Amino acid sequence: MATRTKKRAVKKPQAAASVVWFEVPADDLDRAKKFYGALFGWSFAKIPAAIDDYWHIDTGGKDATPDGGLMPRLYPEQSITNYVGVPSVTMAMKKVEKLGGTICKLKTAVPGMGYFAICQETEGNTFALWEMNERAK
Repeated sequence: MATRTKKRAVKKPQAAASVVWFEVPADDLDRAKKFYGALFGWSFAKIPAAIDDYWHIDTGGKDATPDGGLMPRLYPEQSITNYVGVPSVTMAMKKVEKLGGTICKLKTAVPGMGYFAICQETEGNTFALWEMNERAK
């Protein structure tokens, strides 16, 4: 007699949370562009942004290699911020708080691109969450 085997529900793998963008704050933007350009061969192009004097950093890597932004330092302790891609900034913010982290800047739209939030983890390091969404307003 044939026996039936039950099919197991297959868990969908969660997408890897990868660094998708980074921001480098600088006290002297020209000095920083010269340093990173000479060190890594990065190129810079000024782009319109909510922050005056914001520069796109082209790292020259393939599509999977994140580019970044160069910006004026906003406060003395500001360091490089990595943006980690997530499916939902709102859900990730809740998880940050549940795990003991802090939300430093609430979900903010970058029109036509997506949403971000700035967070601090339990060791005091700052990072950002990024959700791609071309309908962001």
